[in-house]
Amino acid sequence: MSKPPAAPPRRPERAATAHDVARRAGVSQSAVSRAFTPGASVSAATRARVEEAAAALGYRPNLIARSLITRRSSIVGVAVAYLDNPFYAALLDALSVALEATGHRVLLFTARPGANTDPILEEVLRYRVDALVLASVGLSSRFARECRQAGVPVVLVNRRSEDDGAACITGDNAGGAALIARFLAAGGHRRPAFLAGLEDASTSREREAGFATELAALGFGPPLRAVGHYDFGRAEAATRVLLSAAAPPDALFCANDHMGFAALGVARREFGGLPVSVVGFDDAGPAGWAALGLTTYSQPLRPMVDRVVTALMRQMLAPDEAPLRETVPGALLLRGSAREPHDGVSLQDGERVWRG
Repeated sequence: MSKPPAAPPRRPERAATAHDVARRAGVSQSAVSRAFTPGASVSAATRARVEEAAAALGYRPNLIARSLITRRSSIVGVAVAYLDNPFYAALLDALSVALEATGHRVLLFTARPGANTDPILEEVLRYRVDALVLASVGLSSRFARECRQAGVPVVLVNRRSEDDGAACITGDNAGGAALIARFLAAGGHRRPAFLAGLEDASTSREREAGFATELAALGFGPPLRAVGHYDFGRAEAATRVLLSAAAPPDALFCANDHMGFAALGVARREFGGLPVSVVGFDDAGPAGWAALGLTTYSQPLRPMVDRVVTALMRQMLAPDEAPLRETVPGALLLRGSAREPHDGVSLQDGERVWRG
């Protein structure tokens, strides 16, 4: 006996439109649009009728269609590398929350550390983002020009650009590194070393220059040096090389906390405890954990994010004004991974800090 023919697949019901909501609520279609536009002029009674009709019909505004009219997507592209570094994961979370408060959403693009990011940034522009934040990602002069031509503001976080058309918000790389040099000297260290990140990264260059310049002013020769490439495994290998030398360093300044965690692990596991003072840079979340306790120079996350959002809003509202280029100061937080001087220690917001 043959089976009856299968019923044709049921077509999904048509999605409700703004016209449907307007007809049900007894208002104009423009009133529906205003009711779903933050800050638009619409009476409380009209808004209530529109929201009731929309709920009954299952209507949601089409933000893509609205963006074609307003020429604003309410999306900020964020390109970031080193998401295995907990500092950037925390930065991304804080930035998403801060931008949401301004009515914007984040569209995330990830980049490989050290790779040419222009192809990724080209893709970002295809999404018609309102602005672009580059966290631990460089900006070429060519792409900076393309962003200006497209009217897309750019803010770099933890990177500097020679192009003055991009805003830059950074921690105090040179000042913090100089403070670390004075801290190590005051603690009686005589053979300091520097564990660099990427050779072409402005953060690593500025931190190394600030450290070496201050050591020279204190009468030290050039510090020992190795390169960890901002990578955990390569930082471990570089630490082994330094600590295996005939005259190993007695202090190691790591260009970021991610490498500092690697250096701490190698020193504790493989070299009989902690034969070297280790200092990082960032104050990434795990640095404060009791199991790690990394002494580090902080990059205060909330003030940095606040300045990034301010820079973005300023460029979007007043594109002809000069972009913000600011340095956010931090503090040297003492957590036990480095021998400390007898003087200069104080309390700040529950943290032990060294001011020199």
